Amino acid sequence: MNLLTSRRTLPLLTAALMSTLALPALAQPADASLVPALQAAVASGHRTVANVARDGWRHPVETLAFFGVKPTDTVVELSPGGGWYTEILAPYLRDRGQFIAAGDDPASSNNYARQGGLRFRAKLDATPGVYGKVKTTVFDVGGGKLDIAAPGSADVVLTFRNVHNWMAQGKAESVFAAAFTALKPGGVFGVVEHRKPVAQAFDPKAASGYVHEAHVIKLAEAAGFKLAGRSEVNANPKDPADHAGGVWSLPPVLGQGDKDRERYLAIGESDRMTLRFVKP
Repeated sequence: MNLLTSRRTLPLLTAALMSTLALPALAQPADASLVPALQAAVASGHRTVANVARDGWRHPVETLAFFGVKPTDTVVELSPGGGWYTEILAPYLRDRGQFIAAGDDPASSNNYARQGGLRFRAKLDATPGVYGKVKTTVFDVGGGKLDIAAPGSADVVLTFRNVHNWMAQGKAESVFAAAFTALKPGGVFGVVEHRKPVAQAFDPKAASGYVHEAHVIKLAEAAGFKLAGRSEVNANPKDPADHAGGVWSLPPVLGQGDKDRERYLAIGESDRMTLRFVKP
């Protein structure tokens, strides 16, 4: 699927808009004026083939437009991982904004975190024309290093499919509080997370990788945020969220190997909530 064509982008953008308008008290329409610049960033030639292949499931243009991310913003991404969204946000913000990647510490004593930090640093250094203006901060949840940006300096803080990890560590409340601290008044906290059906039992450790939408809202409101809108742009009604290996059974991980592989491929990536919170 090519999200860069108006045939694909505009219907999805309309769907995102309609999903928020279905909830009058939470209505926060996607900003269509941002779409051309976002499309250009998504079309950037430096993006890896594997990452581009996920666009049809992750809807970056529609998601970032829903969050209202402007090219002039200071944006913090929590746990950028291998840089899927970094490949889009860095060029989008390079000339007029600021992208801050809050991730693993390349100097960490934890080998896993150190290696992750070094790989991310190497990615940035390999393409200075794209990533030369990216700032990095250490985001070490287990170690309590949560100074992701100067207090009150960010316009937007984003997280993609990470809340379950913070719950597993018993640190979700601390992370949401750190996001609140980093944001300016009126700033946006944008959350995408694997969604657990309401009929399934609550798990405080989110071992399956799925989280109840109501719980994410509760975490945000406890930190001081107000829910400003939600979108179904990343929804997948084919996903029952009851896989033996949790969300990692689905693409792109396919953690069960050949077992039920075709069924998981037919489902596709997980059903996801897309929530926009605002710091009053």
